[in-house]
Amino acid sequence: MHLAYPAVLSALLFCTGLYGVLARRNAILVLMSVELMLNAVNLNLVAFDVWLSRTAEETLHSGQALTLFIIAIAAAEIGIGLAIVLAVHRNRGTADIDKLRDTAEGHEPESPETDGPAAGAAEKAEATA
Repeated sequence: MHLAYPAVLSALLFCTGLYGVLARRNAILVLMSVELMLNAVNLNLVAFDVWLSRTAEETLHSGQALTLFIIAIAAAEIGIGLAIVLAVHRNRGTADIDKLRDTAEGHEPESPETDGPAAGAAEKAEATA
């Protein structure tokens, strides 16, 4: 089998995962897209390891060993990521990434009755009435 087949498949998987990370709003779908990108990298590592082991006299299989470490780290990442997403969902009621931007430090959601020019106009109208 040629090296081009797994490389093209890996590129397609990585691009699909990148699209999922950039376009999706649900945090769980973003985590799944990151996993897809990691699997594309793993496919590349194994394909190049097999390709290089055919040309080299000594076969260390370092690409396959690195793939096992990436799989172990990805499993831990998914476990922690899902725990964070579930905790946020319990507290906020949504897993939508765009709606969770106001959870950053120092950013309070603006309430329309106390902030902004409309609130000032309403107070002036009450004072004159």
